[in-house]
Amino acid sequence: MLHLRVISPAARTHEVRAVLAECPGATNVVVFPGVAVTPEGDLVQADLARESANEVIGKLSWLHGEGSIALEQIDLALSKVAEEAVEDAPGDPDDAVVWEQLAQRVSAESRITWAFLAFLTIATLLAGIGVVLNSIVLLVGAMVLGPEFGAVAAICFGLLRGRWLLVVGALRTLVVGFVIAVAVTFACALAASWLGWIGPAHLQVNEEMQFIVKPDRWSFIVAMLAGVAGVLSITGGKSSALIGVFISVTTVPAAGYVGVALALREWAEVAGSVAQLALNIAGMLVAGTATLAVQRRFWPQVGRGSSV
Repeated sequence: MLHLRVISPAARTHEVRAVLAECPGATNVVVFPGVAVTPEGDLVQADLARESANEVIGKLSWLHGEGSIALEQIDLALSKVAEEAVEDAPGDPDDAVVWEQLAQRVSAESRITWAFLAFLTIATLLAGIGVVLNSIVLLVGAMVLGPEFGAVAAICFGLLRGRWLLVVGALRTLVVGFVIAVAVTFACALAASWLGWIGPAHLQVNEEMQFIVKPDRWSFIVAMLAGVAGVLSITGGKSSALIGVFISVTTVPAAGYVGVALALREWAEVAGSVAQLALNIAGMLVAGTATLAVQRRFWPQVGRGSSV
């Protein structure tokens, strides 16, 4: 269930009540006349089945300019009427995509922030150390830490909805983020090389780690599967599944390998890692965009009434 909070001009509160009354997935409706201060108006609260959120938000879209709409997740709802609302709403809660919520999330995760750069840089450094030490554990840790899938999801959403500014912004975030992360890894690897800590022999990765530098058809297939799973985990709020996506694709390990190979001037290895990085991102973009398109087109409960 989701909790809906609406601030409506007093003269139009009856319209909000009518929308909620007509929606089978809405229940526990409460109206507080005249209590809202900024903006002024009435406060209306209700619980919504997740499947009904797009329908209600679409019909109340006029509130964006005259009032406000807020949604939050309800972790526990002990109510027979709430259970009935979920049953009456079309579809299943796990399949429903709240498009406005998704739009805000991907927009936030597509921006270049210090936190994004820090996490991506640390992840790439860990991957570089993992390459030098031939450590699968460090590579997996780096893959989980990397925050790049948020920008990938933003590009997928932007391509689906024709939001080209979002696409450009998210692409810029990916490019700038990886350039900075690789540059920092390169500088650290170069310093380690001058100190005699590492040499070309450290790039002789074992068979288990060949996937970082030798892209093939399986690399693209894995990236596509990860793109599908990643989009489904974001739209369905399944964070545990998203961690599995991070572990599946080798974007961060490939970036870490690039930084170390550049420092050691192993140009052939650089080319393989760059190709692996590009192949993984391309696969996730293709599959992620296609997944969103399928969700919007063929799952009736996820798109109905949405204005996004």
